[in-house]
Amino acid sequence: MRLARPSRPLLLPLAVVFAFAAASSVSAADIKAGEQLAYTCGGCHGIAEYKNAYPQYHVPKIAGQNYAYLVAALKGYKDGSRSHPTMRAQASSFSDADIEHLASYLAQVKAVQK
Repeated sequence: MRLARPSRPLLLPLAVVFAFAAASSVSAADIKAGEQLAYTCGGCHGIAEYKNAYPQYHVPKIAGQNYAYLVAALKGYKDGSRSHPTMRAQASSFSDADIEHLASYLAQVKAVQK
């Protein structure tokens, strides 16, 4: 029995993930760990046109955001230099490695435009 070759549409996303990982010295395991950590982020950051209740402001989309920005923002929430009670609680639960994994994953995710 002969195995079918994967289609090109499947190969392209995999190639992009592995190229990103190789270029930034981030492993596929780091990205996978980040994907698991990002599960709760979608509850606020993945909702189209979502606004915080009080004070009211538009919640930013984080998929596809710059890696360095994500790391700096999460570390800022963790150390208290950025203030948002929910984000502070979330970031405080992450180790520095968790923050890097999360940023690696989110930086390579394509943002959905609505």
